[in-house]
Amino acid sequence: MIIVPIKDGDNIERALKKFKRKCERTGVIKQLRLRQAFQKPSVVNRRKMMKAVYVQQLRNQEEI
Repeated sequence: MIIVPIKDGDNIERALKKFKRKCERTGVIKQLRLRQAFQKPSVVNRRKMMKAVYVQQLRNQEEI
């Protein structure tokens, strides 16, 4: 649960901006989107592997 302390003089826009920033930092929205639909473990592992290959290719290109 995300708690945003609000001072007496703060307006709602500033509090909303703080809330959105805190949600982004903690990754709540990202987790919510991932959990909307079930993914088989094999699909998750495949995506992780593809991401690792992509990152490795970027690092190899950077070295050249």
